Amino acid sequence: MSPSAPLYGLTALFDTPDALVHAVDEAVKRGYTKFDAHTPYPVHGLDRRAKLSPSKLGFFAFGFGLIGTVTAVSLMTWVTTTEYPMVIGGKPFWTWPAFVPVAFELTVLLATVLSTLTMIILYFKFPNIGHPLHDTPYMKAVSADKFGLCVQADDPSFDEKQVRAFLEKVDGTHIAAIHYDAAEHGVQRRVFEPQFLALLAGVAIVTAGAAYVTLNVLLYLPPFDFMMEQAKLTPQKASILFADGIGMRPPVKGTVARGFLPYAFTGKPEDAARTLVNPLLPTETVLARGREKYLTYCSPCHGNFGVGDSRLRGQFPNPPTLHSDKVRTWPDGSIYHVITEGQNVMPSYASQLGRDDRWAVVHYIRVLERAHQAKEGDVR
Repeated sequence: MSPSAPLYGLTALFDTPDALVHAVDEAVKRGYTKFDAHTPYPVHGLDRRAKLSPSKLGFFAFGFGLIGTVTAVSLMTWVTTTEYPMVIGGKPFWTWPAFVPVAFELTVLLATVLSTLTMIILYFKFPNIGHPLHDTPYMKAVSADKFGLCVQADDPSFDEKQVRAFLEKVDGTHIAAIHYDAAEHGVQRRVFEPQFLALLAGVAIVTAGAAYVTLNVLLYLPPFDFMMEQAKLTPQKASILFADGIGMRPPVKGTVARGFLPYAFTGKPEDAARTLVNPLLPTETVLARGREKYLTYCSPCHGNFGVGDSRLRGQFPNPPTLHSDKVRTWPDGSIYHVITEGQNVMPSYASQLGRDDRWAVVHYIRVLERAHQAKEGDVR
């Protein structure tokens, strides 16, 4: 360094960690606040002796890790419950134990990568990556087997003669003045310099090219293609493994599909009338749903108002009115049973209407019946 360049600080070397700890204690007693100790390996407790405040980098790491956890859980919740729900092994759509590995990986990834970038930008003052101590005999020594102390020139109590005398008093050796590089000092580098942008572009091109070749070429070449070439059964293909030669297997006997409840009253209308109770409340939403389904599936035969005025024009016999004393006195379970099982020429609508939709239709039929037999007290 040129002696005419601004002074960064004074450095001294010590042979043992105990000698360095003693020098640090004396520096604190003299009121120095801007100094640093350098060791070839960690010396535990040295930061406390130097009265250093804890690093705030841990708070950044915690925040970035929390972002990773929330992002992973939110993304997997959206994918598995909304965007692409799949039944896997009979488990619920939202199965949090399956989220743990992904959440852990993204937590560690963001905490590590973003904390490193934060350290480089905030603490290392990127892109000004140069430092006066770099490539000095002092730094080479403390990177090998020596211990060093550097008192910076911007310390409020710094006086070059007094600091030099202090370093000599604590038995420091190889005391040296460290100067800034005159060509580097005061230069404000920009992140978006052409050379740096060109470097980033080159790295991006090489990385993207390597990824493309790996994913689209190498993985299809031996021996990496073993997953695609392995013996496996694809959908709609025959198989010699089973006696019937069919690869896709029917569900195990007694299997119940998700969202489907076997109807327990097949051929038992009396039991259905006694047992079944409408589980839905006649809310505005339920009635609107029942009206929609009734007009879609029931009105072609029963008419929009349930009086049996079929629009099928004689293709089938007109059904009886839903306002007869017989139907009006039926329990809800009987109407639900007819919708589910069918009656006479009326087929079952269980495949078209889900369980709740059938109960909503029952509520809407009750609305039609009450409207047909409306009294003055029913009008608000």
